[in-house]
Amino acid sequence: MSVSSRPFRVLGVQQIAIGGSDKLRLQKLWVDMLGLELMGTFRSERENVDEDICAIGSGPFKVEVDLMQPLDPQKKPAVHATPLNHVGLWIDDLPAAVDWLAARGVRFAPGGIRQGAAGFDITFLHPKANDEFPIAGEGVLIELVQAPPEVVSAFSRLAGAPA
Repeated sequence: MSVSSRPFRVLGVQQIAIGGSDKLRLQKLWVDMLGLELMGTFRSERENVDEDICAIGSGPFKVEVDLMQPLDPQKKPAVHATPLNHVGLWIDDLPAAVDWLAARGVRFAPGGIRQGAAGFDITFLHPKANDEFPIAGEGVLIELVQAPPEVVSAFSRLAGAPA
């Protein structure tokens, strides 16, 4: 399959999300020891998460590192059950990506395209395939994130591709 037939581009890593039972322990490593900047917090009963949003880098090349703990360890989703909870990828055209991938058998997690914790439109590829959708993350939850225009432009300049 040629790249020109794909109606979207994966530009780069937008985030990684790390889960644990105690985000203060995660902060000790990522903020105190490694020096990541704490940018904000996000709490959601529906998503059973209390997270700190940290960052590496700056501008359009900034990568979020989300440090997550469950609000209730007995409820789903269990954001702490896998230490590497998910990887987020910048996408230049999220609706086109979703349509194209779904038409080719990629399984998405429930919820569709919606606004994520950082304010960008997001959706998730399911970690497990099924009979109806035989392509999935092979055990990894993958977040697709709509890149804002400045990120699309910066990555395009970096790659020498048209924006």
